[in-house]
Amino acid sequence: MKLPARWSVSALAVAAALLWGGWPAAAGEPTDAIRSAIDQGIEILKNVKLDNRQERARVIERLRGVVYPLFDFPEMAMRSLGANWRRLNAEQRKDFVATFTALLEKTYADQIDLYNGQQVVYSGENIDGDYAHVDTRIIDKNGTSYSVVYRLRKTPGGWKIYDVVAENISVVNNYRAQFNRVIAQSSFEELLRRMKQQAG
Repeated sequence: MKLPARWSVSALAVAAALLWGGWPAAAGEPTDAIRSAIDQGIEILKNVKLDNRQERARVIERLRGVVYPLFDFPEMAMRSLGANWRRLNAEQRKDFVATFTALLEKTYADQIDLYNGQQVVYSGENIDGDYAHVDTRIIDKNGTSYSVVYRLRKTPGGWKIYDVVAENISVVNNYRAQFNRVIAQSSFEELLRRMKQQAG
């Protein structure tokens, strides 16, 4: 299983929103949740040397404690499987969520070197009951901007991200297309095997 080329845009978007500073804007709880993780991530990344392997591992571990609680990994995993989720038993679901989480963690951890002066601009927020989306733009040093929308839902633990849409490309939809293709061509077990191999 190979990640699509456009995945790098989504990975960059997630890394940017969670790890880099943004410009201030009036916002509600969903945006504040993201901004809080940003502020903590910036503090962690200040004056670190990511080319040092041990230091990089320590930074990633500290970021894990700040960034990952903002993601609703079980919801993302369920949505990424679509109708196939209903066909899994409890043990399979548990295994899939754990593997999916490990895959995302590795993917995002690999992106922390991508920062090169980009800015995150918060451009809007919409709340509809227990669901919300936060609109942002990532602007690089050349002035090129990319639209990024963070989809969140309200949980007992607060607002959590369940999808990221970068330049109209949804992370969840991308994964769902890949996962469904693998399952249709082989099996869920084969999908899980490939995911574990990629996350390892």
